[in-house]
Amino acid sequence: MRVFFAPLISLLLLCCSAQAQTLLKLPQASPRAHLTYTIGVTDVTINYGAPGVKNREVWGKLVPYGQVWRAGANEATSIKFSTEVRISQETIPAGTYTLYVLPVDSANWTLILSKQKGLWGTDGYDPKEDFIRLPFSPQTAPFQETLEYSIKDITTNSGRLHLHWANKKLVVPILVETHKQTMNQIKDSLSIASPTDWTVYALAVNYLILQNTDHEQALQWVNKSIEMEENFYNVWLKAKLLAQKNEYMEALELNKKAQKLGKKSKDTYHAYADEIEDAAILWREKRFAVN
Repeated sequence: MRVFFAPLISLLLLCCSAQAQTLLKLPQASPRAHLTYTIGVTDVTINYGAPGVKNREVWGKLVPYGQVWRAGANEATSIKFSTEVRISQETIPAGTYTLYVLPVDSANWTLILSKQKGLWGTDGYDPKEDFIRLPFSPQTAPFQETLEYSIKDITTNSGRLHLHWANKKLVVPILVETHKQTMNQIKDSLSIASPTDWTVYALAVNYLILQNTDHEQALQWVNKSIEMEENFYNVWLKAKLLAQKNEYMEALELNKKAQKLGKKSKDTYHAYADEIEDAAILWREKRFAVN
């Protein structure tokens, strides 16, 4: 009996142990962090282990000079770009990369984006799989106990990736072509939109009006929207578009039409009424100034 049950008991203990490891969440010395920042329409996601200094000498000791560093703890740090970006004039296609840092010495570091994925730290790291290697100089910074990544100084077209730990900070500028990416997304949405969905075209036109660009494209789209379903909103968009092109007489006619159509849908028109009516006054003044 003992001989028969011993292997079974061992198996049960192993299963219970595996289940406990799956269900039991224990505190980690270097907890994982998963952050996403948006630059324009581009999502930048960073996944890393965050070690602490813990009274250790970091640069040149815990993180040796002249060796590739996982830029975090435990699993290798990863960075994902939802669209194409540029770093130091280098074009980085959309995708996920492993982020390494090579601290050459105290003043010269190298940022590495590797095509390898799923590595534990630098185990199995192959420099032949590097997508880019870019030199950067770290900055002296206020003491930071726990390693921290962030993206700061975000604008519509740029942001700066910060790696901050101990008394050093690595700052990496990221550039995105937001207008190009937005136009790609708009065209993708239009290609799959319902033949009767006037709102998709209206939203696309509104974006171009806000950017004050691609007026001919905007005119095609607003006409398409009106063709699907004429209403105060897309007529108002066409009026704004023509006013942006200094065609105030035509814009005023459409403004009048938008106000008339708005009376048929008072609930939604109410939010735009003041803007539309104020624009009519302004455009009359500008029409005479242009003439």
